[in-house]
Amino acid sequence: MASTSQLETLIDMARRETDDSAKRLGAALKAVGDAEEKLKMLAGYRDEYGRRFDASQQAGITPMAYRNFQAFMEKLDTAVRGQEDMVRHAQKRSEMEKARWQEAERKRMSYTTLRDREAAKQLAVEAKRDQKAMDEHAARGAFYKR
Repeated sequence: MASTSQLETLIDMARRETDDSAKRLGAALKAVGDAEEKLKMLAGYRDEYGRRFDASQQAGITPMAYRNFQAFMEKLDTAVRGQEDMVRHAQKRSEMEKARWQEAERKRMSYTTLRDREAAKQLAVEAKRDQKAMDEHAARGAFYKR
């Protein structure tokens, strides 16, 4: 079994790894939120632009303005699809970082459990030693009282 100081070193290293993983997970989750917010903004802008176009169509629109609208809507659709890809990529990255964090945390907990078991084992050995010393002391006292 590894010594307590070795386990403490492993626990410290695992704690740092867990902290680093947690920071990367936080950054990945923030990237997901930012990407989703940008997608929401683009989709909202696209919807608003479509509503304004519908309103202007009521008043009449030139063929050139219609072609411009279609070209711009295609660009917005392309931007929305691209942003959806960015959201999916950010979500996959956050899932990867979450798995890394969970693995680092599992390792840290394993080392902590080993340390706790070793400490309990040392306490049991010490308690057994104390009990033996007390038994010997009691036996000597009984022997000399005779």
